[in-house]
Amino acid sequence: MRLDRPVGIWLLLLPSLWGITMALGSVQNNSQNIDIHALYIISLFTLGAIIMRGAGCVINDIWDRDIDKQVERTRYRPIASGEICVKKALIFLATLLLIAFIILLQFNITTVILGIITLPMIISYPLMKRITWWPQLFLGLTFNFGVLMGFSAIAEKIELSPILLYIGAIFWTVGYDTIYAHQDKDDDSLIGVKSTALKFGDNSKLWVAGFYALSFILISVAILTDKQTTTPLIITLSILALHFAWQMKSWNPYNKESSLKIFRSNRDAGLIILLICML
Repeated sequence: MRLDRPVGIWLLLLPSLWGITMALGSVQNNSQNIDIHALYIISLFTLGAIIMRGAGCVINDIWDRDIDKQVERTRYRPIASGEICVKKALIFLATLLLIAFIILLQFNITTVILGIITLPMIISYPLMKRITWWPQLFLGLTFNFGVLMGFSAIAEKIELSPILLYIGAIFWTVGYDTIYAHQDKDDDSLIGVKSTALKFGDNSKLWVAGFYALSFILISVAILTDKQTTTPLIITLSILALHFAWQMKSWNPYNKESSLKIFRSNRDAGLIILLICML
């Protein structure tokens, strides 16, 4: 489940919290009952993010068990190393998915439907690196569905602003996962696995900067749609822009440690976006 590396949990959970917070801002007649309900929803999404990120890791390790053996960073994962057999992994995966389904059933019907839609995407994501140079885009579509689910869990509907936020989050994910993929680009090239890191090559920094710029624009538009512009909001948006700029200035695509450090810093970017949604 990679519980020892929680950045993946953060990156899955935070878009859900953005959606929840944005929905709370649009709910009329806010009251103590709504606040208590929101805390309950947040607790369910937090538990769900831990479970589903773990399930995603298991699915990934089952699909990639032969590939992982050939990659330096992943060869000691439990299934690839033979520590855990595929049968036990499937039993564990079924248990995680059952828990996740029970959690999903606590939400309204719109959110349940959205959650069910994501399952085929979660299962098929690890296959994307075999058939397309854009597996990072597919990850963005999958990983950020929590924006829509979080919003619908509170508002019981979907509006334009969370859709724009979702699209902005997709570009954000393509950017940070391209950075992450640079850790494995040499191994991936040898074994024939595709990624945006390999596709963009020496131009990766320019591409990632472009994805971050698109993400920032869409997130800003989503937040400012039908909302009152305030000085704290503008300041926080500026902090997000500076954080993205710092990532681009600091990232060395040819250094694995740098790629991992900058990738992990996107937890902080996600927290800044959460603060923007709160404001």
